[in-house]
Amino acid sequence: MKKSNPIALLPIGVFLVIYLGLGLLFEYGMKIHMGFYNIPIVVAFLVALLVACLQNRKLSFDEKLQLMGRGVGDKNIVTMILIFMVAGIFVGVVGRSSADSVAYFLLSVIPAQYAVAVLFVVSCFVSLAMGTSVGTITLITPIAVSVSAASGFSLPLCIGTVMGGAMFGDNLSFISDTTIAACNGQGCQMKDKFSANFKIALPAAIVTLIAVLVLSFQQNVTGAVIEPYNLIQIIPYVLVLVGGVIGINVFVVLLIGIFSGAIIMLATGATAATDLLSNMGSGAAGMFETTMVAILVSAICALIREHGGFEALLCGIKRVFRGKRGGQLGMGLLVGAMDIATANNTVAIVMANPIAKEMSEEYGISPKKTASILDTFSCVFQGIIPYGAQMLVAITAATELGHTVGAFQIIPYLFYPFALLLSSLIFIFFVREK
Repeated sequence: MKKSNPIALLPIGVFLVIYLGLGLLFEYGMKIHMGFYNIPIVVAFLVALLVACLQNRKLSFDEKLQLMGRGVGDKNIVTMILIFMVAGIFVGVVGRSSADSVAYFLLSVIPAQYAVAVLFVVSCFVSLAMGTSVGTITLITPIAVSVSAASGFSLPLCIGTVMGGAMFGDNLSFISDTTIAACNGQGCQMKDKFSANFKIALPAAIVTLIAVLVLSFQQNVTGAVIEPYNLIQIIPYVLVLVGGVIGINVFVVLLIGIFSGAIIMLATGATAATDLLSNMGSGAAGMFETTMVAILVSAICALIREHGGFEALLCGIKRVFRGKRGGQLGMGLLVGAMDIATANNTVAIVMANPIAKEMSEEYGISPKKTASILDTFSCVFQGIIPYGAQMLVAITAATELGHTVGAFQIIPYLFYPFALLLSSLIFIFFVREK
């Protein structure tokens, strides 16, 4: 046991001050659109790493480099980075054109009274298949605007429903950044984490669907949204989902998705042969920042752990949260606080991972449960904060189509994140883990 040393946590504090401080200044002081996302997060972490290197004078710089190397070279970190790359290639190959097809197909066969419920179901499926909430919101929000205009449903209701469905898949998808980060950070199988998570997410989704239907039946609606669709393009996503659920190795699953996606995209003419390799490269490159964050956080945490920072944090948590259930709540609030500070649920999980790992051993919490808590609570907070990428992208998409809507008009209709929080608390305090 290393000696408790609260000063060792200074690098995390420095990062939060730089990132959160500049984010608030850009977003609300200087009124810069998506101000939080104009800050180079890699640079903020590099400053934090410099602070960590300047601490603990008992170790030479070479010894600190060795510690950082061991932290970055951990099997789980290497696996996480490789999965990020392959998942990026998969998305680059298959693109995102299937989302519109799924939405328009369902809207064409289901009565207009159920249109908002369809938006939720489609958003759940698309985010589960694509592994990205922001991508789902970008694609489905224009459809939500069309549904609102054609049927008479309120625009905040339609957008809030899409955002809820997007967070459902972000929390569960096998190729989501958050799932990859949580599972590899805690050393558990994705199918085990999915099983634990699904029991929490499904009741929240059902409650959300009921709430949406209740509101829908209170309104008189007319009209329909009719657009062309091509369902064959969803096959790669379905293969990835099925392969992940039955427990096939994630690399094999993604390779199947890449291979089938390449064949279908070429056969249907959705992608030219000359563009296929370029799309693969673009998909992998899209994971650069997430990969660099994982590397830098691993290096920083290795130094903090050696300097006694994790012991100080654990001592503080144990004084406030007692017992196994208290430890689980502590984990959830820890990653939630990280998410509020960074406005990025993947970064929040990567930062909280090593601390949560120590907590899981201290409180006797299984790796799959720990991964589930980290992913769930990060998605709860990310789905609600008004300055998160999900909210800003949704508002921007609506604005570009000539409709003005604000974050605080949408928040009351974010049924899924609030239901997910309630479901998580119920499972922590009232359901015994098997």
